[in-house]
Order: sequence, then structure tokens, then C-alpha cells
Amino acid sequence: MTTGLLLLRVLLAGLLFGHALQKLRGWFGGAGPAGTGAVFERWGFVPGARLAVTAGLAELAGGASVATGLLTPAGCAVVIGTMTVAAVATSPQGFWAQRGGCEVPFWYGAVAAVLGFTGPGPWSLDAALDLPWASGTGWGAVALPAGLLAAAVPLTARARTLRARRTDTAP
Repeated sequence: MTTGLLLLRVLLAGLLFGHALQKLRGWFGGAGPAGTGAVFERWGFVPGARLAVTAGLAELAGGASVATGLLTPAGCAVVIGTMTVAAVATSPQGFWAQRGGCEVPFWYGAVAAVLGFTGPGPWSLDAALDLPWASGTGWGAVALPAGLLAAAVPLTARARTLRARRTDTAP
């Protein structure tokens, strides 16, 4: 179990780092802040470039927390929140990734939720520092709703933007 949790944390963090660097630097086939920002704007997230940077930084911070196993419930909440926003934004294309759907952010958020409930395991900074709240169902039960509540802020702003667009184009 120890090795499995470490491997799960490092793999999730690696994927999050890659997605962050696509947004922040345009690496790994990404579009950087300007290109990603244009996509964000089409999805209703304004200002797009600033929110692309915010999303990239959240992926980096959440990924760093998950990778190191430091402040794990908080890092999981950041990942859950960021991936919830991404899943909602891509859900109009359906679920499966090959159609541009929400499969990937759903899965990353689900893995973060699972880690929030299991904790990072003994090979983590939480364990090395003997942090008493590093694992357990109670902390997962805090991380999951905290992430979902955090996602409500950009999703509410997005809903307002999309409503205003429909009103502006209505006959």
C-alpha cells in the first residue's frame, strides 16, 4: 500500500504539472497563457489569460502538495476544485476525452478525492512531520466539499458571463 500511494501521488502530480506547463509556458503542445486564455474566454471565463495562469498555478500548487504529501488534504482540495471547474467547462462535449469531454479532469479530481480520504501514506512529508491531520476519512470529508465550494466561485462568474452573452445576442 505504501508504494502504491506514493506511485499514485507522483503520477497524478506529474500529469498536473504537465497540464500546468501547457497553460503557463505553452510546453507539451499547450497554448500558453494567451492561447489557453482565448479558450477560457470562449468557455465564459474572463479575463481568460489571467484565469489560465490562475488555473496553471493551482495545478502546480496542488500537484506539488500531492507529490510531496505535504498538507495533503489542502492540496487535494485545490486539485478537486480546479478539476471540477475544468470538468464542468468541458462537459458540453460529453464525457469521453476523444470527443473533448470531461473524462480527464473528472479522473484527476476523483483521484485527488480518493487521496484526500486515504491520506498520502507513510512515504510523505505529512508523515515525516507527524502531522496529525494527514489522513483519514474526516479530512477527505473536508477536502472534497472544500474543493467543490472553491469551484463554485469561478463557475458562478462563468454562468453570469454566459447569461450576459445570451442576453446581448437575443433578438
